[in-house]
Amino acid sequence: WETCWFKVELSIPPAWAGREVHFFWESDGEGMVWRDGQPVQGLTKEGEKTSYILTSSLKETEPHSVTLYVELACNGLFGAGKGSMIAPPDPDRRFTLSKAELVIFNRDVYELLVDLEILLDMAQLLGEENQRSFQALYTANQMVNVCDVTDSSTFPAARDLAAAIFSQRNGESQHTIHAVGHCHIDSAWLWPYEETIRKCARSWATVVCLMESNPEFTFACSQLWLVSVLWQAQQFEWVRSWYPGLYARIQDFVAKGQFVPVGGTWVEMDGNLPSGESMVRQFLQGQRFFQEQFGRICSEFWLPDTFGYSAQLPQLMRGCGIRRFLTQKLSWNLVNTFPHHTFFWEGIDGSRVLTHFPPGDSYGMHGRVEEMLKTVKNNKDKGRVNHSAFLFGFGDGGGGPTQKMLDRMKRMSDTDGLPRVQISTPDRLFSVLEKESSQLGTWVGELFLELHNGTYTTQAQIKKGNRECERILHDVEILSALALARGGTFQYPASQLQQLWRLLLLNQFHDVLPGSCIQLVVEDALRYYAEIRRAGARLQEEAVQSLCGDLLQPKVGSTESTLVLNTLPWERTEVISRTGPAGTETLALVTVPSMGYAIVKEPLLPPQPVAVRKQEDGSIAMENGVIAVCLDTMGRLTSLQLVDSQRESVPDGCYANQFALFDDVPLYWDAWDVMDYHLETRKPVTTLLKPLEISLAGGLRGSASFSLQIGKSSILTQEIILDAKCPYLRFLTQVEWREAHKFLKVEFPLLVRSTNATYEIQFGHLQRPTHWNTSWDWARFEVWAHKWLDLSEHGFGVALLNDCKYGASAHGNVLSLSL
Repeated sequence: WETCWFKVELSIPPAWAGREVHFFWESDGEGMVWRDGQPVQGLTKEGEKTSYILTSSLKETEPHSVTLYVELACNGLFGAGKGSMIAPPDPDRRFTLSKAELVIFNRDVYELLVDLEILLDMAQLLGEENQRSFQALYTANQMVNVCDVTDSSTFPAARDLAAAIFSQRNGESQHTIHAVGHCHIDSAWLWPYEETIRKCARSWATVVCLMESNPEFTFACSQLWLVSVLWQAQQFEWVRSWYPGLYARIQDFVAKGQFVPVGGTWVEMDGNLPSGESMVRQFLQGQRFFQEQFGRICSEFWLPDTFGYSAQLPQLMRGCGIRRFLTQKLSWNLVNTFPHHTFFWEGIDGSRVLTHFPPGDSYGMHGRVEEMLKTVKNNKDKGRVNHSAFLFGFGDGGGGPTQKMLDRMKRMSDTDGLPRVQISTPDRLFSVLEKESSQLGTWVGELFLELHNGTYTTQAQIKKGNRECERILHDVEILSALALARGGTFQYPASQLQQLWRLLLLNQFHDVLPGSCIQLVVEDALRYYAEIRRAGARLQEEAVQSLCGDLLQPKVGSTESTLVLNTLPWERTEVISRTGPAGTETLALVTVPSMGYAIVKEPLLPPQPVAVRKQEDGSIAMENGVIAVCLDTMGRLTSLQLVDSQRESVPDGCYANQFALFDDVPLYWDAWDVMDYHLETRKPVTTLLKPLEISLAGGLRGSASFSLQIGKSSILTQEIILDAKCPYLRFLTQVEWREAHKFLKVEFPLLVRSTNATYEIQFGHLQRPTHWNTSWDWARFEVWAHKWLDLSEHGFGVALLNDCKYGASAHGNVLSLSL
């Protein structure tokens, strides 16, 4: 990720007067041209940008001596790996500057070649049954006959032949394609966060350069987060801070309506794993930034590349002023073809948003005839709507549109035989779709991506950090709000909380929270979680001191007491652990009201203490008057009963809390995918390192612990805990993971029958089938959930809760959590 700087001194020969002069640069590393202290254009061989225009027609009054600086990065559009696009960075990879030349560009030859390309594509792709294909073919043939490559005076006649074809107009019923410039830039993926700052500058400088010479060109930009390194709204924020001159030019084109900010969120976040509050904050921070910087909020949610879409998103969008949604990722489905490209998407509360998937199934088109024809042919909603989006420009690693893409589409603006192509904006597209929406279908519930199911589990520390930091910020805000309401001198830490939220939101980008990023990004993300934990603990302590300071002061002659706070909106009765005067851990049973506190002095004895008994066969039974459990020597549940009803939860001959190891060898996307065939490789974990032994003998708490060997060299240690008056059993699990291409799960077969299981999602829940009747069912062999999943029948059910996991499944009567 190092940068090399080249000073380039150019002297243009006077004999080139009247000629178009380019600075030609070819390297396998990304570059940026700087002129007069400002970034003016990106250079990237992979993005077909290898020249910078010095003058379109050299005049005597123009400077013939020019000094440029080229900033060359030691990475390409897709990072610095070798051998595969998703290979990790190779520290030994070398980047080469192949050419640096001053050249004359022959614009007439270029235009002639673009004409021929379009005509030959029409001839080849329109088909023998279409007379336009033959017209295009014979015109191209005539052009070759007319054109003498050694005599430029023959070029205009050849171009006139092509123009005659391109000027033949379509009928009124022809499909209209709304072409919008686009440059998807992953905020971190195969490169670290800080490299994205330069990627944005390279890409957006090129876009602005194109706008200066193509006033009709429009560009939709969805990445916010670029201003004050890693803290602010992200991509726009970074550019404003690091490249203020470029940012000022961008603002000019925003005012002209060419550079169109879209998106509505802080980053293009993962669509499944962030909590409901996190998703609200994504929209809040994004919309606030758009309002402050551009004078308006977004009406379109722009999320072209993420790994599925929660059924709660329509309600959140509508609540944040957004009624339109664009994506295309469901075109990646491995099993089922999604039946719509334009439709209404309905969330769990009935909220609806107008949704559009570009029918070309890509956000990185190049403006070719083949792509235009695919956009029309592939459209699942032909007859219902007659307009669709076409997003063009190199993406993922940046790059964006090129002049050639624009020139291709100019020839196809209204050419008989091809769809009508107009440079457009998202607002123009959706406004037309809204007028045509009367016959559109409705999709109810989640938009589940039938691919990349492994991203619910990959990089366990990132998943744990996200969940913990969401909880920390929740608690800080609750306690700070209560402290402020109580009065006094307490100052609500709004600016500090905004910084911490923005850092958490940044890590929810759709290649970071899912874990589909390089190790360098993982290290950055874990460092940001550590910062949130540290700063959050300090803010929480300040709020508690202000809120309960008098309660924390020791009273003369009083016994040792503990202040217990409850930041959840319901009363809780739980066993807590506290440190005594001698540093020893003691337990206490405490009841704390909703959003309240309690003072614990003397340990409160439960009406029925936990009883723990070891049986002759080595198994251990625990009971607390609410539930009764029996564990075998490997820590597996052979029985789980509700005491009052004597209702058994574990089927005869089955074991709950059964760990199982699977092979994990996907077809290609290693960090992203787990394939359905992994289920055929199930191996129960049965190698016992330390048999089950009683850890705590009962009273307020009973527990037992054991250790297993996982695979060849990993170790799992678990403590199973039952507290007094508690209606659930807790499992504290630690794994020292040293396996490769393996997948660990824990399974709970249940004596419950239901055709659906229920999963927590953002601010609600979702039911999914427990059977595989259809291909839509079995494609969801591995799904995501938040803090719980539940299998219930009338009058009885069992829920599986977690504090840091997202991958899960429910097939038949077995609940599984992916570890």
